[in-house]
Amino acid sequence: MRVAVSIMLTHDERATLQRWARGRSVEARRVLRAKIVLAAATGQQNKEIADELGTLRKTVALWRNRFAQQRLAGIEKDAARGGRPSTAKQKFAARIVKTTTTQTPAAATHWSTRTLAEHLGTSPSMVQRVWKETNLQPHRVKTFKVSNDPHFAEKLVDVVGLYLNPPEHAIVLCVDEKTQIQALDRMQKGLPIYPGRLGTRTHDYKRHGTTTLFAALNVAEGIVIDACMSRHRHQEWIKFLKHIDAATDPEAELHLVADNYATHKHPKVRRWLTRHPRFHMHFTPTSSSWLNLVERWFRDLTQKRLRRGTFTSVRQLQQAIFEYVELHNNQAEGYHWQAMPEEILAKVRRARAVLDKTPIA
Repeated sequence: MRVAVSIMLTHDERATLQRWARGRSVEARRVLRAKIVLAAATGQQNKEIADELGTLRKTVALWRNRFAQQRLAGIEKDAARGGRPSTAKQKFAARIVKTTTTQTPAAATHWSTRTLAEHLGTSPSMVQRVWKETNLQPHRVKTFKVSNDPHFAEKLVDVVGLYLNPPEHAIVLCVDEKTQIQALDRMQKGLPIYPGRLGTRTHDYKRHGTTTLFAALNVAEGIVIDACMSRHRHQEWIKFLKHIDAATDPEAELHLVADNYATHKHPKVRRWLTRHPRFHMHFTPTSSSWLNLVERWFRDLTQKRLRRGTFTSVRQLQQAIFEYVELHNNQAEGYHWQAMPEEILAKVRRARAVLDKTPIA
């Protein structure tokens, strides 16, 4: 009597198989294979598994043995089929790739599976398979901006140098404004989240005014100095600088990393800085807000507190911001910059070289 091979799973293998077995976006054949192996690992016989899963006994035996021999790799992909690959199919796949990457449809910016299939006289499923194999996603696009600042390298080294090797007896602060934060109130009450259903909110809203958040992130400690004001002119910027001056150790030098917003370089601001020599300004290159660490904190604030918040007044909005800052400061940790200037400069040089060779789309 033939005895089915015994299956023993590691912790990682079991976790992966369970994820495949439950996955809604996992292809059906892999789901079935995962369920077969999980059942086999409990000691069930092939006939029992086949009856339970509604499949053939030989199918259960096939994937049970395949897993025993090749583990996860054996059931993740089908074995290569025999015979010579279709030359005509390969040529047509190359045509799909070339058309997708070099042409656009009439009166549209990008192809869909249906429009390209109709254009080439094939099926949408064929186009979908080729796109998946070549990782083409014409419906998606990424945004980018390479700085054209003539002093990019000099400013980059200056700012990153502050992060990596801050001066002794000094505080490095990343400063900026988050402008025009809106106090939005939804037009109808949303429904709460519960198992099997997402939370809801209306797409329309009522505006109750705006505020501007001024923030200074202490790189070494992660603490944020904040202030909310109705406008963001040079007058408010000077007021915030005074707030920083009062909130920090008067014996420490202050090195502020800021962007090139005109308010930060206003003549009255420069005169104020001259009268307060412990302030030292360091400006990021143009189009390089990613160098300013406070932008990352702004992102967290938006995602965690503002984007899905409901506010019936500017005062309520400001109170929510202050509460978030207080909670953040109580749990704050310092920021640690990882990328070296040489790595960033090499990446920028590669990007510029590609842009110089690529025609404008």
